[in-house]
Amino acid sequence: MKIATWNVNSLRARADRVEDWLRRTDADVLAIQETKCKDENFPWELFENNGYEVAHFGFSQWNGVAIASRVGLDDVERTFPDQPTFGKGGKDPVQEARAIGATCNGVRIWSLYVPNGRALQDEHMPYKLEWLRRLKENAAGWIADDPQAQVALMGDWNIAPLDEDVWDIDYFHDNELTHVSGPERAAFEAFVQAGFSDVVRPHTPGPGVYTYWDYTKLRFPKKEGMRIDFTLASPALAQRVTGAWIDREERKGKGASDHAPVVVELD
Repeated sequence: MKIATWNVNSLRARADRVEDWLRRTDADVLAIQETKCKDENFPWELFENNGYEVAHFGFSQWNGVAIASRVGLDDVERTFPDQPTFGKGGKDPVQEARAIGATCNGVRIWSLYVPNGRALQDEHMPYKLEWLRRLKENAAGWIADDPQAQVALMGDWNIAPLDEDVWDIDYFHDNELTHVSGPERAAFEAFVQAGFSDVVRPHTPGPGVYTYWDYTKLRFPKKEGMRIDFTLASPALAQRVTGAWIDREERKGKGASDHAPVVVELD
């Protein structure tokens, strides 16, 4: 079975690329982030015409997550239990479309779009950290209740856990940028301590291996990227991983997302 995650940065704008990619890679399950559309605007036929069931969670032109599967799509869950809400500038908090789960051929897939944080002192940062803390509590509980649980936490984590996961760590520290701060990295590490593992890095090692390149300042041709898209697998699922790869080629060309798809192969 082949499962993948991809922040498409507007699904409607990249529908043709997504369809071509699914046909080319023969992926069984795709966790999607930043669909940026409501259900009534979602391109359901794109997936249905290619043999995929799909579940979507989106409210507006921001955020949005989905799971497309051709191996079953059961027990769909929009938001994880006690997922934090957010209200900018003291406004009434609202639930953002950042997490959707479904069981696909026995594997519990979660498509996750972790809050960005925006700046170290921004009000989004405590929201991001609390969002991750509550997700970790749920995830730790899932495998504590069932050590054989097959769980994949897939998506755009908006964290670069290691210095080698950004093109220039000094640039990030000197400019007090997010994604590499101590609290963010500690929040990511908490999942590892809970028993989850990054199953892609062993198959895609080394510095300079990225999943995201900003559109500005020619980041992609300059190879100035970040590794921020991950699949964290439960212990039982991690044992089934036979390979993984980052489709850097999909970042090329006109109309590309600023993220590359990340694929995990299971026995």
